[in-house]
Amino acid sequence: MFGASLTGTIIPVSEETLKEVNKFMSALEKQVGGNHYKDLPIQPIEYIHANAMGYMEGNVVKYISRWRKKNGMADLEKAKHYIELLIDLEKRKADKECTGA
Repeated sequence: MFGASLTGTIIPVSEETLKEVNKFMSALEKQVGGNHYKDLPIQPIEYIHANAMGYMEGNVVKYISRWRKKNGMADLEKAKHYIELLIDLEKRKADKECTGA
Protein backbone atom coordinates (compact mmCIF):
# COMPACT_ATOMS: atom_id res chain seq x y z
CA MET A 1 0.00 0.00 0.00
CA PHE A 2 1.07 3.56 -0.64
CA GLY A 3 -0.01 6.92 0.73
CA ALA A 4 0.93 10.51 0.02
CA SER A 5 2.72 12.92 2.30
CA LEU A 6 1.74 16.58 2.71
CA THR A 7 4.40 17.43 0.12
CA GLY A 8 2.82 15.09 -2.41
CA THR A 9 5.58 12.47 -2.16
CA ILE A 10 4.35 8.88 -2.40
CA ILE A 11 5.45 6.86 0.61
CA PRO A 12 4.83 3.23 1.58
CA VAL A 13 2.13 2.78 4.23
CA SER A 14 0.92 -0.44 5.78
CA GLU A 15 -2.71 -1.48 5.44
CA GLU A 16 -3.04 -1.34 9.23
CA THR A 17 -1.85 2.29 9.24
CA LEU A 18 -4.39 3.19 6.56
CA LYS A 19 -7.17 1.63 8.64
CA GLU A 20 -6.13 3.73 11.63
CA VAL A 21 -6.07 6.93 9.55
CA ASN A 22 -9.49 6.14 8.08
CA LYS A 23 -10.98 6.02 11.58
CA PHE A 24 -10.39 9.77 11.87
CA MET A 25 -11.59 10.76 8.39
CA SER A 26 -15.14 11.89 7.76
CA ALA A 27 -17.24 9.79 5.42
CA LEU A 28 -17.00 12.56 2.80
CA GLU A 29 -13.20 12.40 2.89
CA LYS A 30 -13.20 8.66 2.16
CA GLN A 31 -14.34 6.93 -0.98
CA VAL A 32 -14.47 3.25 -1.69
CA GLY A 33 -13.62 2.31 -5.26
CA GLY A 34 -11.98 5.38 -6.78
CA ASN A 35 -11.88 9.17 -6.73
CA HIS A 36 -14.69 9.95 -9.17
CA TYR A 37 -16.72 11.72 -6.42
CA LYS A 38 -14.10 12.77 -3.89
CA ASP A 39 -12.22 14.90 -6.42
CA LEU A 40 -15.31 16.98 -7.29
CA PRO A 41 -15.69 20.47 -5.72
CA ILE A 42 -19.15 19.42 -4.44
CA GLN A 43 -19.79 15.73 -3.98
CA PRO A 44 -23.08 14.48 -5.41
CA ILE A 45 -24.20 13.21 -2.00
CA GLU A 46 -23.77 16.70 -0.54
CA TYR A 47 -25.87 18.23 -3.34
CA ILE A 48 -28.51 15.49 -3.11
CA HIS A 49 -28.79 15.83 0.66
CA ALA A 50 -28.86 19.66 0.65
CA ASN A 51 -31.68 19.63 -1.89
CA ALA A 52 -33.66 16.81 -0.23
CA MET A 53 -33.74 14.83 -3.46
CA GLY A 54 -35.39 11.46 -3.74
CA TYR A 55 -33.83 8.19 -4.83
CA MET A 56 -34.29 8.59 -8.57
CA GLU A 57 -33.24 12.24 -8.72
CA GLY A 58 -30.21 11.39 -6.58
CA ASN A 59 -29.17 8.63 -8.95
CA VAL A 60 -29.42 11.01 -11.92
CA VAL A 61 -27.10 13.46 -10.13
CA LYS A 62 -24.73 10.63 -9.19
CA TYR A 63 -24.41 9.18 -12.68
CA ILE A 64 -24.19 12.56 -14.43
CA SER A 65 -21.48 13.66 -12.00
CA ARG A 66 -19.25 10.66 -12.54
CA TRP A 67 -19.71 9.59 -16.16
CA ARG A 68 -16.49 11.17 -17.47
CA LYS A 69 -14.32 9.62 -14.75
CA LYS A 70 -15.91 6.21 -14.25
CA ASN A 71 -18.16 4.36 -16.70
CA GLY A 72 -18.60 6.75 -19.62
CA MET A 73 -21.63 6.14 -21.79
CA ALA A 74 -22.96 3.43 -19.45
CA ASP A 75 -23.40 6.03 -16.69
CA LEU A 76 -25.21 8.36 -19.11
CA GLU A 77 -27.55 5.49 -20.02
CA LYS A 78 -28.17 4.83 -16.31
CA ALA A 79 -28.98 8.52 -15.72
CA LYS A 80 -31.35 8.46 -18.70
CA HIS A 81 -33.03 5.33 -17.35
CA TYR A 82 -33.68 6.97 -13.97
CA ILE A 83 -35.12 10.04 -15.71
CA GLU A 84 -37.42 7.79 -17.76
CA LEU A 85 -38.49 5.93 -14.61
CA LEU A 86 -39.24 9.20 -12.84
CA ILE A 87 -41.27 10.49 -15.80
CA ASP A 88 -43.29 7.25 -15.96
CA LEU A 89 -44.02 7.23 -12.23
CA GLU A 90 -44.94 10.92 -12.16
CA LYS A 91 -47.30 10.44 -15.12
CA ARG A 92 -48.99 7.52 -13.34
CA LYS A 93 -49.32 9.61 -10.18
CA ALA A 94 -50.84 12.50 -12.13
CA ASP A 95 -53.26 10.13 -13.90
CA LYS A 96 -54.41 8.69 -10.57
CA GLU A 97 -54.92 12.19 -9.15
CA CYS A 98 -57.01 13.20 -12.18
CA THR A 99 -59.19 10.10 -12.03
CA GLY A 100 -59.44 10.10 -8.25
CA ALA A 101 -58.16 6.51 -8.07
